[in-house]
Parts: sequence; C-alpha cells; structure tokens
Amino acid sequence: MQTLTITTPDDWHLHFRDNEMLAETVPATARCFQRAIVMPNLVPPVVNADMAIAYKQRIEAARPQGSDFTPLMTLFLTNQTTAQDIVDAKQAGVTACKLYPAGATTNSDAAVKGIEALYPVFEAMQAEGLLLLIHGEVTEHHIDIFDREKVFIDKHLSLIVNAFPKLKVVFEHITTADAAAFVKEASDFVGATITPQHLLLNRNDLLVGGVRPHNYCLPVLKRNTHQQALRDVVATGHKRFFLGTDSAPHAKHKKENACGCAGCYSAWSAIELYAEVFEQLGAIDKLEGFASHNGADFYGLPRNTTTITLEKNQWQVPEQVTLADGTDMVPFYAGQPLQWKLKSAFNPR
Repeated sequence: MQTLTITTPDDWHLHFRDNEMLAETVPATARCFQRAIVMPNLVPPVVNADMAIAYKQRIEAARPQGSDFTPLMTLFLTNQTTAQDIVDAKQAGVTACKLYPAGATTNSDAAVKGIEALYPVFEAMQAEGLLLLIHGEVTEHHIDIFDREKVFIDKHLSLIVNAFPKLKVVFEHITTADAAAFVKEASDFVGATITPQHLLLNRNDLLVGGVRPHNYCLPVLKRNTHQQALRDVVATGHKRFFLGTDSAPHAKHKKENACGCAGCYSAWSAIELYAEVFEQLGAIDKLEGFASHNGADFYGLPRNTTTITLEKNQWQVPEQVTLADGTDMVPFYAGQPLQWKLKSAFNPR
C-alpha cells in the first residue's frame, strides 16, 4: 500500500496555549484535523462561558486563511463551578468540561480539591448533555507516580461512573492496562483518548541513558507492558477508544531545564505518528475508525464529510520549529523518521 485515504480526522484532546503561541499551534493542527477539543488550562483558566467564547475567537483568528477548522471549547472545573455555569456553557455552545485534580499537570493549581464536592456540577452536566473529560490521576504525594492512574480509577472514577450512569465521560490520555480494561468493561457512556507518545514509547524512552525531557509528559510514560496493552486495544478497533494527541507545546528552554515542563508537542506530525503506530501493529485498516469515526460517534457529532490522503514517503520530523518571536520548540519525535506523510487534506469524497 502506497497511499491511504481516510475520513478527515479530529483531535479530541489538545493544548493550543494562547497569544503568540496560537500562530504556530493552530495551523499545525488545522493542516489535517477538522475539529479539536481545546483544553482550558490557560493562565487564568477558562472557567466560564464568556471566557470560552473569547478564547474560541482568538483561536479562530489564528486559523490559516480559508480554513474552516472548528475548535470545540471546554470549561475548567474548579470548586467554585456552579450548576448555572454549566447551563450557561451549554447555551454558549461549549462542548465539555475538564476535571483536573489540583496539581496534576501544567497550570492545574486552580483545579479541583475534593472531587465529591463537584457531584452537583456533574449532575447538571448529565442533565445538559455536556461531556466530562477527566485527567485521571490522584496527586497525593505518598502515591507513586506510576500508580496514580490506577488509584484514581479505584478511588474516584469508578464512583463517578456509577453515580452518573448517563453522563458521558472521557478518560483522557490513558496510560495503563488498568485504564484500558476499565474502559472496555464500562458502559457506552465511557470512552478514552490515547496519545501518540503512549503508543510509541514507554518509560525506558524517558529514563534510560539519561533523562530525555522532550519525552516527559503527564501522565508519565509507563512500563512496556502498559504500552503494549494500549497498542493491543487500538489494534482491535474498539469503538470507545479514539485519537487525542494531548499535544502540549513548551518552549525548548522550558523543557530543557530543572523544572522540565511536562508535555509533548505532537501536532506538527500527529496523523503521521498515529499511522506509524497502526502500521507497526499490522492494523492500518483500523486507523480511520480510531482517528475519524470513534470520537465523533462518542461525542454525538456528525462524522466529517471530506478525506485526507497519506502517502508512503519516509521523512524526518524536524529537530525544532521556531515561533514568530524567535522562540524555539522541539516537536515530539524530533529528528526521527516516519514512514507516512500527509499528501493532501480536506478532499471532497
């Protein structure tokens, strides 16, 4: 097979950041994705409908000329979020709300402390039809970082799913066999996104031979048995697992320092990275479902009506990209070869 044509895909989880970063991140995503679920963890976070609308307008202003790329907006849940905030968000066209346990990832210090306190908000979301997107990790210091996803499932996620059986829940960027098993065994109201880094890499790629800061993300890469469990589940074509890059740009100097900001900037070559995985698995025929059908179906949105075409044409991910202000960023998989390359996008059927 030398070319592959699939329905235009969507990215169901990414970070654009804001301001000058948008001129890089929005076109990088809009080159091949029709829609994207936009994370709200800005500074300050996007906590109400007015902020979501304003952020959407900034994203749309950064789209390439002629693009009809559609950002799907989310609210950042806090302990101050009310049921009225949910009603207002639904009326404003917000798609979902994001639950970050406080301190779980970049810019999440304002997030939720005491998840049970948000049950009235979850009830309002269930009534309004807003999806709940969850960064599923506990943040207690005594819990080992490699165990935090499993503990979150047992301590919080299973209770939320049972308490709100008609609330659509997306377990974001899952990293473990435990998470994959939980989603498979759950109802049709529970889905999951999986990133390219958690399919392509494991913790050896972060730690062996010295720390590799550009492979550092949260949730952190896990052991190879967990990586294999994720690869196995996408190879089956299971309908409730779908594409979510968690593309998270940081300036090079912020990744390569003592703080080592978490996040992999994968938007630059996202669909090609996933094609790499599915070809490795001998499941290239399952890429379209994962990238283009499953997420739209789960969100209750129409599938896209155009196509993209990839061609078998080895190329190398650039070592870095430079923003208009001169800031350098290192894209995920920098300097490494990929076998598939986007040939054309948004083609009529």
